Amino acid sequence: MAGFQRLANSLRVEKIVLNLEDEKGKYAKGRELNKWGAGSRREDAPGMWFPIPGPDDSLVYPIRNDGSEGRWRLGKANMLKKVANGDVIFEKRNDSTYIVYEKIRNNENGIKQLTTLFIEKYVNSRGTEILKKLFETNLAIFDYSKPVELIHDLCILANITCDDIVLDFFSGSATSAHAVMQLNAEDGGNRKFIMVQLPEPTDEKSEAYKAGYKNICEIGKERIRRAGNKIAKENPQAKFDKGFRVLKCDSTNMKEVYYNPAEYNTDILDVLIDNIKAGRTPEDLLFQVMLDLGVLISSDIKQTTIAGKTVFNVADNFLMACFDTDINEEIITVIAKQKPYYFVMRDSSMANDSVATNFQQIFNTYSPETKKKVL
Repeated sequence: MAGFQRLANSLRVEKIVLNLEDEKGKYAKGRELNKWGAGSRREDAPGMWFPIPGPDDSLVYPIRNDGSEGRWRLGKANMLKKVANGDVIFEKRNDSTYIVYEKIRNNENGIKQLTTLFIEKYVNSRGTEILKKLFETNLAIFDYSKPVELIHDLCILANITCDDIVLDFFSGSATSAHAVMQLNAEDGGNRKFIMVQLPEPTDEKSEAYKAGYKNICEIGKERIRRAGNKIAKENPQAKFDKGFRVLKCDSTNMKEVYYNPAEYNTDILDVLIDNIKAGRTPEDLLFQVMLDLGVLISSDIKQTTIAGKTVFNVADNFLMACFDTDINEEIITVIAKQKPYYFVMRDSSMANDSVATNFQQIFNTYSPETKKKVL
């Protein structure tokens, strides 16, 4: 109820003001008669693509804001009737096409309905405009993006508290991430977001593809970067985390090491010297280990160098890991003295048999409680 009350307090039921006048009397500017959002393209409803009489004997077609062919919100008979009755407004765009609005002549109660407030605030066309401004373009980078206000207010309605995690498993252009960062900037919260999106390719004819965004994930990542910078600039006193990590699903980092006895030969034995697949980076191994151990993948990660080797320190010594080769006793000793809760390294990382022999003893001496894991 607290979330609903907060949202309700931010919405006011407004009286419709008939602030315009023509030969028929007073009226107010109403909603677009051009269909917007999902299902607004010509191919979505071919029968709703037709001309209506416009200014200066022109024929006006339902052109979308991105310049593509669209559709009307009303059928042909109703549209022509509105035009004949003088109940439409034609607003000319810069490209000489028109947006057509209906005229509101009266309202039974003289009040703008609450649903209308929601419609005006949350229509997808507003989401498209937000993206255009964010990407500094007049072109439609992503169709049907949800408005930030919609997700922002749904978070309030759902009573998403300051330390909650918001999961969007069809994240698209990452509106949810944008909304979470905006909320954090407003109230000092520490909400986190997880955006899940298949790397669906963008159409080669689309403006997104022409701008260099080859799949939807690339649009979402750039949107989060730009939104974070914009929010930080608009809220210089706010302390919120605009950083994010990108993780991709892949196969295991480990080689297939199960063979039948008859299959073993000298070639297989050479392969088994290292059980990590070729081409896997230390970061690949680190995040696998974090997931295996139940460490939050949003944890702070510091990268340091000890005797020329890269060492990862996750969540202030909760986990330390080194996946370089030729690890000697000196490096292991320095790590053990920091008393990590977990320490992980590759089986093939040890410089020689002596290091392997002394590995356990070094930790017994300096950090006997450390849990050790060898890949």
